Amino acid sequence: MPLKSQISSRAKIDVLIPAIEKDLGTLPFVIDAVKKNVMHPIGDILIVSPRSEKIIELCKRKGCKFVDENTVLPITKKHIHYRSKKWDRSGWLFQQLLKMSGDSLCRSNYYLVIDADTVLIRPHIFRTNEKTLFYCRNWSQPEYFKTYKKLLGKKAKSSSSFVTHYMLFERSKLVKLKKAIEAKHHKSWYSAILKSINKSKQFTFSEFETYGNFFYSKYPGGLILKKALNKSFNMNAGQLSKSKIKVLSKKYRSVSFHKRKWYVRKAKVI
Repeated sequence: MPLKSQISSRAKIDVLIPAIEKDLGTLPFVIDAVKKNVMHPIGDILIVSPRSEKIIELCKRKGCKFVDENTVLPITKKHIHYRSKKWDRSGWLFQQLLKMSGDSLCRSNYYLVIDADTVLIRPHIFRTNEKTLFYCRNWSQPEYFKTYKKLLGKKAKSSSSFVTHYMLFERSKLVKLKKAIEAKHHKSWYSAILKSINKSKQFTFSEFETYGNFFYSKYPGGLILKKALNKSFNMNAGQLSKSKIKVLSKKYRSVSFHKRKWYVRKAKVI
């Protein structure tokens, strides 16, 4: 708690974490790390997931709010058909739409989205001097930018990638992004996204890449880019000792625990 007394940002933020029961091995660590390492006054921490007694119990224990994912949008995961014979990415895509729905779920002007497998191991600031800090890396998926151009009619301008497992959203700017998508496609923003993706590819849309590049294009003086410094592990969060985390924190800002090997890719530091 002594770090909280050194807060350098007074901007109050909410936190939104989409999750499923398979994330229960990591989720408690994610929540604890947010409370420890997010250097802002924190409002609500919302866990958005399918109805699960185990997750509801965790929310009670950790002082979080449970949100049934099927109550957020007019569509649910069952309305999304994004799969092949070898993979099913419907839930992955639905979670991204849930993250982009935080403007209707959160009460603060800003809300932090963080993946349920990513633990912050170093103090983080997301707003300073009226600017938003984005944590970036230097590689991405080409399809993300193709979909961005379809959605907004313009090429993404940033040379860095915004896909780094967590991001601060400003509700008013997110609303402007959604309105821009709807104005171009004459349909709801989520319908436009589902219509624009290439369903033959596994990685075709990124909420972080889309919002980050929209922000970068519209408000170039309103953001600061920082190196993500994320390290991925193919293990459970509980297997990483406190002493190991302390060592890792000297080099990295966060660690992610990807249980599926195909998802893991070693990222270069920008």
